[in-house]
Amino acid sequence: MRNISRKGLLWLLIVVASITAGSMIYIKGYWVVDEPTPTAAFVQHHMTNPNGTLASYLKDAISDTPDVVAGREALSESLGLWMQYAVAKNDEELFKQSYDLLTTYFLMPQKYIAWKLDAEGESLVTTNALGDDLRIIGALLSATELWEQDKASVLKTAAELTQTLNQSVQMEGNYIDFHDFSNGISSDTLSLAYVDLPALKAMEQYELHEPGTYEKYEYMLKGMPDDGLFYPKSFNVNSKTYIYDDKVNLIDQLIVANHLATTSHKPDKLISFLKEEFATRKQLAGQYRRSDRTPVVSYESPSVYGLAILLAIKSGDPKWAKQLYNHMITFRSQDPNYPGGYVFNGDTHAFDNLFPLIAETELQKYLRK
Repeated sequence: MRNISRKGLLWLLIVVASITAGSMIYIKGYWVVDEPTPTAAFVQHHMTNPNGTLASYLKDAISDTPDVVAGREALSESLGLWMQYAVAKNDEELFKQSYDLLTTYFLMPQKYIAWKLDAEGESLVTTNALGDDLRIIGALLSATELWEQDKASVLKTAAELTQTLNQSVQMEGNYIDFHDFSNGISSDTLSLAYVDLPALKAMEQYELHEPGTYEKYEYMLKGMPDDGLFYPKSFNVNSKTYIYDDKVNLIDQLIVANHLATTSHKPDKLISFLKEEFATRKQLAGQYRRSDRTPVVSYESPSVYGLAILLAIKSGDPKWAKQLYNHMITFRSQDPNYPGGYVFNGDTHAFDNLFPLIAETELQKYLRK
């Protein structure tokens, strides 16, 4: 075999290094490989029901009441997050599979999305969930920007879903959390985490709702009060008052903050608190006491870190995003039976894998720029 000259060997090493750099991103001791994340494989292999819907939990269980999620039941929340992942990954086939699940199982004859299905794809509820609806509509509209295939059908579905929201899921001129399409009962509150500004903006750009709708909800979030740090939980559309919980769910706070971060009104106070909390305690708790800003629980949620990473990206803070990412993946693959999964004591919830999955995908994209 012919020997390689020193010069040729040097060029070979340069080429190999260039290929390696293009396929990996180095993040403070960890490599984010530019290939399917193990978390996606875990979701597909272990969190997917035979009909293709995503199970809420890894372990099977029976729900005692339709209002409580259990076992392998499927949520519109999970479908919306899976769609967002497909869009972020630019995976047309995965999105098409998700869209088929939406139209086959979740979309009811009255053109609303059932918020929960059993493992076989049957709906035992007659209510929607506004936050999930807006997430799905936003993903549908984002997909039409990426792919031409089935564009007309996807737009038609988004328009039908929006029309249902405008006709049935409103009170006093505001969207509300849910409407029961069986008995006509509606919520009188709007959870602030449901005010999905990017989705509402896209809906207005496609003229799916009245002009000025996006500005109305942008004003609601930008003008809402806070307690000096944390945001309210919800808005009562009848009394026009904001409602606070004594125990603050950090997932809700981070969803609101991510929506605010797309506006000119940045969530600076919450970001400063989270960065200080992470620097001093070396973790972010799942819940905090509103009165004294101390953790109520000792557990950590992968969803919290996924959402915090997305907030760091929107804030243009790659250093913090990397720190959060490095900490988040220490919870991944702890159970050797479920590589890639965020599994604890033999069980996990879908969103504790889907939010980290979206965050990891968006972080890879962000660091490539």
